[in-house]
Amino acid sequence: MTDLEEKLLQVNMAGRTLAELSDPKKQAVLFDLAVEIGIQAEYILLENKKDLAHMDPSNPTYDRLLLNPERLDSFVEDIKNVALLPSPVGNILEDKVMENGLKISRVSVPFGVIGIVYEARPNVTLDVFSLCFKSGNACVLKGGSDAKFSNLAIVNLIHNVLNKHGISKDIIYLLSNDKEILKEMMQAVGFIDIIIPRGSRRLIDFVRDNAKVPVIETGAGIVHTYVDLSADIDMAKNIVTNAKIRRVSVCNALDTLIIHESQLDNLYTIISALPGYKVEVFADEKSFQNLQDKYPEGLLHHATDESFGTEFLSYKMSIKTVSNLKEAVGHIEKYSSKHSEAIISSNQKNIDYFLTYVDAGVVYVNTSTAFTDGTQFGLGAEIGVSTQKLHARGPMALQALTSYKWIVRGDGQIRDK
Repeated sequence: MTDLEEKLLQVNMAGRTLAELSDPKKQAVLFDLAVEIGIQAEYILLENKKDLAHMDPSNPTYDRLLLNPERLDSFVEDIKNVALLPSPVGNILEDKVMENGLKISRVSVPFGVIGIVYEARPNVTLDVFSLCFKSGNACVLKGGSDAKFSNLAIVNLIHNVLNKHGISKDIIYLLSNDKEILKEMMQAVGFIDIIIPRGSRRLIDFVRDNAKVPVIETGAGIVHTYVDLSADIDMAKNIVTNAKIRRVSVCNALDTLIIHESQLDNLYTIISALPGYKVEVFADEKSFQNLQDKYPEGLLHHATDESFGTEFLSYKMSIKTVSNLKEAVGHIEKYSSKHSEAIISSNQKNIDYFLTYVDAGVVYVNTSTAFTDGTQFGLGAEIGVSTQKLHARGPMALQALTSYKWIVRGDGQIRDK
């Protein structure tokens, strides 16, 4: 048995003890963690600054890595929200009595041990722990080296709270930053029940292609918003601006604006707020011709093939002109990562078509894709946004961290045939 397998065995054994904790006990632990974050805020931020010092502020990942008092406050609220949610464990999902008298029920249960692979997002450490703890799962974390000090500080804080409540700290285990340890983690069949990668397309593809442990993909966000020929222009301007610049480094940020050719004369109005944020626009030929005397020259570029199907994670956006709704849907089908897609329209027939034929975890009508978030969906927090179709899709939270088992009760029945 390798050193990692021995440690993962301890995680498994500790994880089994979570079944002994009542939901009120879990609530108390999570509320204490929320309080402790407030008390230790200065310590967390100082450790985060150590990580930030090694990253160029112009790097799109910098914003994901950054912690500040406001973000810590939001983490605290998320933890409290998770604490107060109904327990997802032990729920009877199905209950029936067969003709032979067998009583069969389907009951929700934890996965057991959940592995998370993520990049420079220290908030994930808190989200994962709170959701896994509430749902009765132990967790194994493989964070990126960019967030080394931040993650260590947060895990140390969690360990202190667990110790205070007499709970084994082994229910959360932070792996080293050694790249070889990730490979071993992905092969740890029998020790880790499921792995969820969060980060870039490159990271997600690597985990999916190399893991023997089952994987739930939380895909990269290549996000489109289509402005239909019947769209309200003021609404379109507000939605596009919010979706693009609210926070450019997150996976629900707008990457490609698709516009019906009849709306080209309104295009600059729709994106008129973006020059103030120095958003670079990569426009196809029709939209470029419309914008070249309006949009700042240094920020306007001709689109190339690489301008579409790209998750920018920065102040960049592409524009695609289409002649009809089907062409818009076809463009999305070709380039989408199946994360979040939106239509702005007042034509119900077109809206219904878009909702029917666009294949994504979340599909929006007349609102910003910025809402793809577990907290915004009333889930307390999220473990990620699943872009696959097995088990979970869209923002994943407590319910998605459970499986189920069948329980069969009888009084001596035997099967004849």
